[in-house]
Amino acid sequence: MLQLPHMLFYGPPGTGKTSTILALSRQLFGPDNFRSRVLELNASDERGISIVREKIKDFARQTPRAQVIASDGKTYPCPPYKIIILDEADSMTQDAQAALRRIMENYARITRFCLVCNYVTRIIEPLASRCSKFRFKPLDSNSTSSRLSHIAAAENVEVSPTVITTLINTSHGDLRRSITYLQSASRLAKSTDPPSVISPEDIQEIAGVVPDSVINDFASSLGVDVTANGGMDLDDDRKAKGFDGIRSKVREIVREGYSASQMMSQLHDLMVEHPTLTARQKAQSALALAEADKALCDGADEELWILEVALRIHKAVAS
Repeated sequence: MLQLPHMLFYGPPGTGKTSTILALSRQLFGPDNFRSRVLELNASDERGISIVREKIKDFARQTPRAQVIASDGKTYPCPPYKIIILDEADSMTQDAQAALRRIMENYARITRFCLVCNYVTRIIEPLASRCSKFRFKPLDSNSTSSRLSHIAAAENVEVSPTVITTLINTSHGDLRRSITYLQSASRLAKSTDPPSVISPEDIQEIAGVVPDSVINDFASSLGVDVTANGGMDLDDDRKAKGFDGIRSKVREIVREGYSASQMMSQLHDLMVEHPTLTARQKAQSALALAEADKALCDGADEELWILEVALRIHKAVAS
């Protein structure tokens, strides 16, 4: 008999947690037994303490039905237990989680639970200790790239390697998000006559990130230059001349309507990964960005804080 413990899958969104347990369930039970052996509840379902005591408990206490012969002609293990999948379990109330404890113990012989969540710290300790924990990391670039290329080929969407790279960079390991961006870009490209080619700029615009050219130009005005071949260096000729020059650059960015927090995030990545800035210059820049992030979260004025950060980075780079 195939033994399976109670399981707790946790990690960032779009990394395959729900897909993994659904694929495992289908491999165990097959298409015909799946409906009677698997109960899936997600955040859109009511999962208060009353549902735990009624719907989940009723399903957990049922003795598994006899194995149905698979209609596709394949043989499945079909072990003598059911699986209850609680997707986004971290959104369940503490009382509902507490009510699950006895159910998991009392019906462990005929029912297995799989809790899926983004934040394992929101699962109460008595519940987490009853499960085997599996952490899902953000998907690596190679896996995401091969899957996106496969989808693009299957859907007859022409994408260049640079577009794939942009999708990976903007989704941060979230495959679901990168597929959504690709789908949106494909629809946008096909809406013109004749259909246009998907470009990295299209992906960045759909993702809501500030274009690299804007970030690089802004960094250059502060005294940091990102050269065309990927190298970085300080460039005295392109520095903004004093307060007035930087303020006009900030106003230009604000008029374009870019998100200040997104701007800070991308500027932070550029500064931290800079190969020639000193540790002190990076630290001073990071401190300014951290203070700005806190202020923006509290509802501060975006233009003033972009200007504040710009001046402090300019001062740090010049020192």
